[in-house]
Amino acid sequence: MPEPALRQISELPGPRGIPLLGNSLQVRLPRIHLDLERWARQYGPLFRIQLGPRRILVVTDHAVIASVLRERPHAFRRPRRSNEVGREMGFQPGVFSAEGDAWRNQRRMVMASFSPGHVRAYFPSLLTVTQRLHRRWQAAAAKGAAIDLQADLMRFTVDAISGLAFGADVNTLESDQDVIQQHLDKIFPALFRRIFTIFPYWRYLRLPADRRLDRSVREINLAIASFIAKARARLQQDPARREHPHNLLEAMIVAADQPDSGVNDHDVAGNVLTMLLAGEDTTANTLAWMIYLLQRNPEALRRAQEEVRRLAPDPVAFTPEQMGELDFLDACAQETMRLKPVAPNLPVEAIHDTVVAGIAVPANTLVWSVLRHDSVADRHVPDAGQFLPQRWLESSAQELSAGSTKRVAMPFGSGPRICPGRYLALLEIKMAMAMLLGQFDIEGVDTPDGEAAQELMSFTMSPVGLKMRVRVREG
Repeated sequence: MPEPALRQISELPGPRGIPLLGNSLQVRLPRIHLDLERWARQYGPLFRIQLGPRRILVVTDHAVIASVLRERPHAFRRPRRSNEVGREMGFQPGVFSAEGDAWRNQRRMVMASFSPGHVRAYFPSLLTVTQRLHRRWQAAAAKGAAIDLQADLMRFTVDAISGLAFGADVNTLESDQDVIQQHLDKIFPALFRRIFTIFPYWRYLRLPADRRLDRSVREINLAIASFIAKARARLQQDPARREHPHNLLEAMIVAADQPDSGVNDHDVAGNVLTMLLAGEDTTANTLAWMIYLLQRNPEALRRAQEEVRRLAPDPVAFTPEQMGELDFLDACAQETMRLKPVAPNLPVEAIHDTVVAGIAVPANTLVWSVLRHDSVADRHVPDAGQFLPQRWLESSAQELSAGSTKRVAMPFGSGPRICPGRYLALLEIKMAMAMLLGQFDIEGVDTPDGEAAQELMSFTMSPVGLKMRVRVREG
């Protein structure tokens, strides 16, 4: 029998657009993930949209998404638009946006720096930053002050990534001189806006916001060059560090200096930026969502507190082994990332003509994966709308369900380009949460309007305006 004819993207259902602009006026960038999820419920697991001149295949079926992501980097790449905008802003691409041989070479360098031995060596640096966050929240509790949750968690993650990745003691937690952070905070929103802007006005007219962005990019690039220069000086002064690097940057430089590595200091600089951006934004927002969800689910909060206070009660004495024993806290993190993934969408671009789920996909077509859709659907995850961390525990009565959930939820992506820093991110999350749950009682996590936390999309998905009130735990 002849094979069934391939469907064309134009034959798929989808929202009606208008000439030239397509569906551009129907999506709101701060809520684009919600618009796509709404259309998925209306049009099904495969549908089409058009943003300006670009026709896009949208995929929400987790099995199809996994098959697409497994075909990177030979069949799909990051959208060229993202790379072009980043270079235009003045940045070198890191492993996040590199492609082909450049990606393979950089991947080896980055994975070497994230090896278990290296991550274990970074623990003291991360512990220092966790203790600073503890002192900051102690001071807030003593004053009865509400904590700007995301601002403090951004400070925590910037300090953590600067210390363990670059050997730089930035210490924004105990200082108001958060120069790096205030520059970094401009990058993701600007990148997000420019990727989706139909006409690149900034090439012809520089508005005040564009000039401020240019200054921030210059400051960040100067800081990165200084990080690399200081790391090379340390390696030259102490050659033994090449065998036992003290931070991720030193490990990357050592890997880059290997014969036939295929990478140089420009590639290292691109990955320093990737770590600064990804290490700050994604981890901080996941922590904010996790605290918010635990506060709204008292039984899960009680169980997490009990585990922490039994196994890792003192942040001064945290050890890697203690963090590894916090199984329920880990499950809480996994459940948070299922319900509130900070990267709910993952667009890729076809390198050549290909086929996705029986649909002909021409070269350069954007395939937009809506990662959260299936992971919050009852047909794939029982009681999908509920915060139930126990579903992730192997000993749970829902073990079969947990296995399914692990396949459906993809908070770090999937396939060969899965996030290389996922284990380090989870370690940061567990240390900050263990400190909070062990040393404080959470009195409240408030939103600006007293309603459920709103989701704001700006390259990553963050909760809007959370304020936390804590008291120091007695006894």
